[in-house]
Order: sequence, then C-alpha cells, then structure tokens
Amino acid sequence: MKSELTMPKLRPDMQQGVVVAWLKQPGEPFQKGDAIYEVESDKVVNQIEAERQGKLCRQLVEEGDAVLVGDPVAEVE
Repeated sequence: MKSELTMPKLRPDMQQGVVVAWLKQPGEPFQKGDAIYEVESDKVVNQIEAERQGKLCRQLVEEGDAVLVGDPVAEVE
C-alpha cells in the first residue's frame, strides 16, 4: 500500500525545510532506520530516517526545494 513521507517538524518553531539530497532513489528499498533524504533548517542538515521498511516509489520534490512542514515529499510503499 502506498503512503506519503512528509516534511518533519524538527524543531518547535520550524515552518519549512529544504531537501538537500535524496539518499534513496525511486525503486530502491529501505529498512527501518535507513536515511532516505537530508533536510536543512536554520543551516543545520539532518538525515531523515525511515520509520519502517519499504520502497521509495516517487520523489515529489527536487533537491533544493523548500517544503512546508507536513507537506508530502515522496511516495513510498
């Protein structure tokens, strides 16, 4: 079943983040704890890890895009 990964809220006052790099590509499987992408907020880059195993189906944003907290960044299954 497909679901969406959304931009996480990494700090209480975070409004948006910038997707710096995709570490997994469409079609690539991942395990719980694997880093999927990197987000920059306030000049700090964080790796976003998978909460469960799955496969990246589609990236919905490009590297360098600013995304509001809670907005979708990728489809996974």
